[in-house]
Amino acid sequence: MSTATSAPPNGPSLRTRRIRALALWAVGFVAWWVLLGLPATDPILAFGWLWLLTMAWRVGQPWKVHLGFARDWAPVALLLLVYNFSRGFADNGATPHAYELIWVDKWMFGGHVPTLWLQERFYDPDRLFWWDVVASWVYFSHFVVALGIAVTLWLRDRERWAKFVRRWFALCGAGLVTYFLYPAAPPWWAAKFGLLPDVARISTRGWRAIGLHGAGNVLNAGQLASNPVAAMPSLHTAFALLAVAFFFDRVRKRWWPVLCLYPLAMTATLVYCGEHYVIDVLVGWLYIGLVFVAVGLAERWWQARHPRTPEPAPPAPETDAVPASP
Repeated sequence: MSTATSAPPNGPSLRTRRIRALALWAVGFVAWWVLLGLPATDPILAFGWLWLLTMAWRVGQPWKVHLGFARDWAPVALLLLVYNFSRGFADNGATPHAYELIWVDKWMFGGHVPTLWLQERFYDPDRLFWWDVVASWVYFSHFVVALGIAVTLWLRDRERWAKFVRRWFALCGAGLVTYFLYPAAPPWWAAKFGLLPDVARISTRGWRAIGLHGAGNVLNAGQLASNPVAAMPSLHTAFALLAVAFFFDRVRKRWWPVLCLYPLAMTATLVYCGEHYVIDVLVGWLYIGLVFVAVGLAERWWQARHPRTPEPAPPAPETDAVPASP
């Protein structure tokens, strides 16, 4: 009996059609990225490209299945859009905090500001090094890793997807509230207004080395349009830690240090590139712990109030067997 996912007679198999669809999606995505810029920086564009990706993976499925993505992800895209839009209002003209962040970093590192220390030793405005390219890739990953994890979970485990999204948005909400209550300036802003010696904002300069000028231009435009006083906490590094900490319960503890290399790489990138102080990163990590505890408690409270009714066991099949004689 044929199904919606079976291959037509003498036609390509489902695996072949999936590979073709994914290859077509990849070509279109890369072309858009190179020519127009990274679509992941815009929630609506990201929503559209992710939807097309799930269609490619589930090629051959009926439209009812594909529309399930719109049903589940439309609220996510809307919340991301509201978050990006409202975050800009946190820059309400008030003088941002800067002196105390500089002081704390100096206190932790023996009188040195780590951003200055790193740029003095590793940054050359007239020369691109391999670590500049790596830093740009790590910085870029902020825009795709959490989304990629969420899409993968949605395709494979809808319950885990919901848990991940709840923590993701709780983290965004906590960060947004902090931006309003405590607007804080990053190192590049402090240098711009004379609070620090020269600090270059170099998180996207590595794109030039591999010819992706469009990608760098879009990220630069996004940086200019974003809230410049949203340094505390560092959600860039908090998202990176979320991406690995969410899976700690699924991997053996000996692999935890390997997973933590990613948030550590993000930390080094953000500090070196003038985007954040170390104290911003530490507070971002603290927010991860608070969010995991708070959301975990809320989930357990909800489950206690709304226990699942176990599904009844299927009836035992009837048998015509004759009982054995004693």
